[in-house]
Amino acid sequence: MMELRHLRYFSVLADELHFGRAAQRLAISQPPLSVAIRQLEESIGARLFERNSKEVRLTAAGATLRESARQLLHRSEEIVREARDVASGSAGHLRIGFVGAMLYRGLPQALRAFRRRHAGVRISLTEMNSAEQMAELLHDRLDLGFVHTHRMPQGLQQRLLLTEPFVCCLPARHALARRRVVALADLQEQPFILFARSASPDYHERILSICGGAGYQPEVRHEVRHWLAVVSLVSQDMGVALVPEALKRSALKGAVFRPLQEAVAQSEAYGVWRSAPRSLLVERLLEEMPRALPPGH
Repeated sequence: MMELRHLRYFSVLADELHFGRAAQRLAISQPPLSVAIRQLEESIGARLFERNSKEVRLTAAGATLRESARQLLHRSEEIVREARDVASGSAGHLRIGFVGAMLYRGLPQALRAFRRRHAGVRISLTEMNSAEQMAELLHDRLDLGFVHTHRMPQGLQQRLLLTEPFVCCLPARHALARRRVVALADLQEQPFILFARSASPDYHERILSICGGAGYQPEVRHEVRHWLAVVSLVSQDMGVALVPEALKRSALKGAVFRPLQEAVAQSEAYGVWRSAPRSLLVERLLEEMPRALPPGH
């Protein structure tokens, strides 16, 4: 069987055309070199060198093999170097999923800091809901996800990144927008814009539960799949919403945000990744997140 060792010996001998000098370059004695060349010729089924007491010459088959062997040896060195760089965290490809609210929870800042320290790492971002991210992680199509839910399937690990309150999002011209604080009871007769259950069951149920704790079920007028769509519809005077405080940083014209009078369940964000194999790149990006979080988290 042909080995890289055989090709390396062959390549040096093809350069030197002298067994003594080739053996010296390889830091071996001549007998192992001769054995390796004979084994290589046997595995190929062709003579690679013509040799006599005066000289060593490449055969036509040897001359053909020389360039291919050099290319293969060069590529093998590249493969080893690439694997070493990935293992050390200085290269690789990091595939990241995220829910839209993470754009206002420090993710862009963490990625900028990560890129400064890992310029050789390629990053791919895909916006998905929490369930989609977990499915992609389990199928090895994502390396790291940023989700809303703490409910994890087997095979995934999670880390709580932040908790923050829900706030009331109102059209700027709404009568309640003039208040500094809004009570949940004040929203009872208002049309609600809600995060769709299919996109995030946890958030859908949490908001219904918050309203239920105030003694009513909200009149859900519109359901959407992205938090920015929620805020956008509110800004167009299509209803009111309860959203994570981070959405205040969206600065969407026509929408205002007011704290709730009552203490309610918190909004949470988690980093999620596969339990195995260990990924140094995932660990290093997660280390950046606490430093990138907005003030107060």
